[in-house]
Amino acid sequence: MMTTPHEHQAVQQVAELERPLQAVEDSLVALGAALTHRDARAVDEVAAQLHAALAAAVDHFARAARSGGVPPRLRQRLAAASGQVAAQREALARATVSLDRAMDVLMPVRALPGASLYGALGNTDRNGTSGGSLLA
Repeated sequence: MMTTPHEHQAVQQVAELERPLQAVEDSLVALGAALTHRDARAVDEVAAQLHAALAAAVDHFARAARSGGVPPRLRQRLAAASGQVAAQREALARATVSLDRAMDVLMPVRALPGASLYGALGNTDRNGTSGGSLLA
């Protein structure tokens, strides 16, 4: 059975999109494992890999979209991966809030002399007030 040039191009496009998408999916699995094992070093390493994999996948998918479209199956897989990223980001945010609350209970900021020099956003926060300006 002979393939048409269009079919050959479609197969090649799927192969070119499969590699970066698989890298994203593999990084998500590795990040999930690192988070489960509470391995901070692995989380940092895998998060960097995931960031690079996502950037590469977005680039490949954007080029494919401009040159004829992305097959629905791959589009669905990318959307699922995006959903996983959002879910892991949300879980990490919730864990961070819980940790912050536990730290506040264990070490109240106001009870430590000089500890309230900086607020949560890095700005100065003396005695619960903020404001003023810096003139140059």
